[in-house]
Amino acid sequence: MELLSAENVVAVATAVAGIVASAVMVWYERRVPRRKRIGYRVQMDNPIGDDVASGRANVRVGLFDEAPGMHQATLVLLRIENDGSQGIGHDDYTSRELHGLTAVFTDRSIRGVSVTQPPGTDHLMSHFTPHAGFGYDNGGNTLRIPRVPLNRGEHFKVLVLLSGGDVGCDIRLIGGIRDGEVHPNRSATPDDKPPLFSRAARLITIMLTVSVLTLSTIVVFRDDSPPPLGCEQGTLTVTGSTAFAPVVRDLAKEYEKDCEGSDITVEARGSSAGVGELAALEGESRSKQASMIAFHDGASKRAGTSLTPHSIALSVFALVVNDSLKLPQGLSLADVRRIYAGDVKYWDELNPDLPHWRVVLVSRDADSGTRQVFQDQVLDGAWEGVPSTSLDCDIQTDRSAPVRCELDSTEEVLEKVAEIRGAIGYSELNLATAQKNLTRVPLDGATASVAAIEKEPDPYPYFGVEYAYTYGDPRGGSLAGSFLDYIGDSGETVIRSHDHVPCTAPEGDRLCRDTT
Repeated sequence: MELLSAENVVAVATAVAGIVASAVMVWYERRVPRRKRIGYRVQMDNPIGDDVASGRANVRVGLFDEAPGMHQATLVLLRIENDGSQGIGHDDYTSRELHGLTAVFTDRSIRGVSVTQPPGTDHLMSHFTPHAGFGYDNGGNTLRIPRVPLNRGEHFKVLVLLSGGDVGCDIRLIGGIRDGEVHPNRSATPDDKPPLFSRAARLITIMLTVSVLTLSTIVVFRDDSPPPLGCEQGTLTVTGSTAFAPVVRDLAKEYEKDCEGSDITVEARGSSAGVGELAALEGESRSKQASMIAFHDGASKRAGTSLTPHSIALSVFALVVNDSLKLPQGLSLADVRRIYAGDVKYWDELNPDLPHWRVVLVSRDADSGTRQVFQDQVLDGAWEGVPSTSLDCDIQTDRSAPVRCELDSTEEVLEKVAEIRGAIGYSELNLATAQKNLTRVPLDGATASVAAIEKEPDPYPYFGVEYAYTYGDPRGGSLAGSFLDYIGDSGETVIRSHDHVPCTAPEGDRLCRDTT
């Protein structure tokens, strides 16, 4: 082994650079004056009202259904804090207006505001009065925040009731601080404890120096026996889509078999839930962020800019009914939209030749990407119009017409449709094919199949791209990046065995790009 190899020289140079950076950090901490800063961050941005999902159950709030102007009601919790090293006084705000800061809630209207403060800061609340400029215009999207004096580490929170826009719309805090700044932050400190910058900086310096020296020692004296080409060791959690989970489990098994030392856990929680879990890693270490991949049926509307999508495969989905319901000609898209709008309560209302059975809609929950693709492509962007009437579509106790329930996984939907006469649901194609006691329904005369979506100019309408989301771009040498490369290079056979079209195949590349 050559001690002066290029790899070892780079490692030692990195160690030296780390020590120098540590020394500069200590000098800066002790010698350079710190600026005044006000930081802010959104700690909650949640929808409220009917059909708001809470865990695995459907919570039906109903509080704002009849209130004027409360369409798409949301609650936002905004934390504003002095995260600098100096106190901020009344005269430090540079606004020409009476108030000091302005919170802007893009595309939403303010309906109510409440201010909270941590224990020991009772003096803060006295500033939140109209005489100090605090308030908002009813129906407007800007909140005027007074010139609140804040000692180092102090904060307050503003709970805002909004309407007229979805969660995730841009929220900004505008204003100026003399000799300082107002900025979004990502503080990972406990909620009511101010960060101790000086001690933390020294601790980080020591840890950085020790880590870099250790890395240098390991690289110089380690065994150079190379692992298999492209393989990485470590642990990886793959979450998200229940429909695509069987494919991911098979891909993970193949990777673990080829790459010793890798441990990939597949936890299917639903597409949106998986993407939300990945997005929640904001503020965590890069290694923590790189330890998870979330699969989503179709493009996620809640991914934000911090998550990176990777198109993996084109998935075919199918509408299915209990096999006691005979629909030899299938359904038109117009028929399906009438059924899911609640316009058809009994099957013979759709066709006199059908039995007088109640329509039973077995749906996925709001976190489902399969449901999102169904609404976008089959219902032409509309939501399923029938409200949920029961937890499990028990037609013995639920006398509604039509009946509708929401379940947490594709497997549960298929099992329930297979049990109940008159039931209809939707599923990924391969899982639907394997389930007994149900029939796939042709749509506009086309039967669900991989071949059907390749037809031109009128392909089968119910399909979508399966995306793998990572936090930013996968780091070089990470298990997440290696696993995605493995899927693109070696996973085509596994993907095709589950009736999906790989996006890396020539025909798949065209279809995935056209569908994106």
